Amino acid sequence: MQNYKILGPRETGRGILIEMDAGYVSPTEKHNQTFLQESRDFKDYSKPFEFYAVLQKYNTPNRNGRIYPERILKRESENYIKNYIGKKTALSELNHPESSLIDLDRVSHMITEMWWDGNVLLGKLLLLTSPGFHERGIVSTKGDQAANLLRLGVTLGISSRGVGSLKKVGDQNEVQDDFELICFDLVSSPSTPGAYLFTEPDGRFAFEENLQEENEMKAARTVNKSLDLMGRLSDYLKK
Repeated sequence: MQNYKILGPRETGRGILIEMDAGYVSPTEKHNQTFLQESRDFKDYSKPFEFYAVLQKYNTPNRNGRIYPERILKRESENYIKNYIGKKTALSELNHPESSLIDLDRVSHMITEMWWDGNVLLGKLLLLTSPGFHERGIVSTKGDQAANLLRLGVTLGISSRGVGSLKKVGDQNEVQDDFELICFDLVSSPSTPGAYLFTEPDGRFAFEENLQEENEMKAARTVNKSLDLMGRLSDYLKK
């Protein structure tokens, strides 16, 4: 596959559409405690490390200012199920690379199932852990690394990677018809609201996020910082 430029948040044109870490994630403390307890249950190395995840949402603004239309995301999910999951080649990496190619040295997991619940694309994934990790807890692969982070209580998110074009529509960038889904990488702070890993099919409800509320909080913090700066400047000028 041809290499393209990575399109950043709010940027339009054609390139690699990485739903990169947004830099601000705030599940409540209660939700983190619930997931931490679930993750610590994975101490039996002999069992496969299987998780569920919110993979994407259509017609929903994300933290990168992008919207995936229903028709396009459903088309790509159907292609992904047929061409990758069905052939057991639905591989993804730990963290997004700066490429449209999947590097086998960085592969951490495989998507094994995918289905829709309303506008939410859900999936099941298998961490590709090594015999050394299962037998002795030795971390030697990206799959081992991800499994060990989860075992220790780290909350991981998941994020799509694809190639396509973005067009400005109102305040958001809309993904265009030429979009091609590549994979779903593991990340620390996903741009899609609520796109985290969990151990039970209905576990996603513990990670519901209100993006509008989050943006309002960020705006309020910005205003408060500006007022504080103006206040300090005023105090300085009075001296």
